Amino acid sequence: MDKSDDPTYPAEAIAAVEAAAAARAAAKKAKADANKPKVNRQTVSYLSRRFAEVGLNPNKRHGQNFLVDLNLIQMIASTAKLNSNDVVLEIGTGMGSLTGLMALEAGTVITVEIDEYLFQMASEELEELDNVIMLKQDALKNKNKMHENVINAVKEQLAINPDRVFKLAANLPYNVATPIISNFLRSEVVPASMSVTIQKELADRLVAKPGSKDYGALSVWVQGLCDVSIVRVMSPKVFWPRPKVDSAIIHIEHRPERRASFADIDFFYAFVRAMFFHRRKFMRSVAVAAFKGQLDKTQVDEVLAAENHGANARTEELQGVELQKLCEAFRQKLIKVTGQERPKMANQGN
Repeated sequence: MDKSDDPTYPAEAIAAVEAAAAARAAAKKAKADANKPKVNRQTVSYLSRRFAEVGLNPNKRHGQNFLVDLNLIQMIASTAKLNSNDVVLEIGTGMGSLTGLMALEAGTVITVEIDEYLFQMASEELEELDNVIMLKQDALKNKNKMHENVINAVKEQLAINPDRVFKLAANLPYNVATPIISNFLRSEVVPASMSVTIQKELADRLVAKPGSKDYGALSVWVQGLCDVSIVRVMSPKVFWPRPKVDSAIIHIEHRPERRASFADIDFFYAFVRAMFFHRRKFMRSVAVAAFKGQLDKTQVDEVLAAENHGANARTEELQGVELQKLCEAFRQKLIKVTGQERPKMANQGN
């Protein structure tokens, strides 16, 4: 029975017991908070002071624009919905503000920084966090592939527990945002989600619909495998130094069932890129060029006719599912013509 309902307990005694319990809980929380590693508050004054101490300025070549609105930094972490089973990859450590926030929630944070001076400064900020792994290198091996060191670091952490989940969360450097998002969908380890800041222009391309000016190969590629949404649009004033364009936080949720619907995901990637190479041309002429040396014009026409695409059809008018169906039709035609079980397009490489 609750003591508050028992007349044998005076009200003053009950209040004293409850107050003591509340005080113990508050003291326990304060002790726990005191033992938590301190996360730096990434403000303009803080960043200016830290850069002045080492006599440096942000490096434009590496796309260094630091997010200085603390609520928006928290929004990136919150959008990722982190828990102790998550292995989180951050590309662009910066001064470690987002890194530290994520480390308080995630099982492991792997953070990659290419700038040696920033890497050193961030190392000092993050030294108390034993679940943070720092890599000083480029996250990309080339424009079409993630670096194997990054992939291997993720794989090693995922191997610790089969319940672990890989996520990407970062304030991505503008100059590498497109290849990172695109390449991760073709890598050995595909993130369950990507919660990242990018240029608003790129965000518009990722969510674009057929017939719009922003609709292109990247739209079809990412939407074909994921759900994509713009979480928040941000003005230049929330960054230091201020970029010349608006930015956005986007959330990309990978859908494995969509990936499973593709017979050859690499062929589709190459197909979409080739078909949008000349986006304003009629689809027939683009397809003839894309399959030059593999299919003749008559064979291209046969595929287009079978899929009910007329002479005036344009790639930019087609839904993603229509392009997926057309891609498979061309792939089957190549199998028939070449006799290869797994044919490649000319632009697909080895």
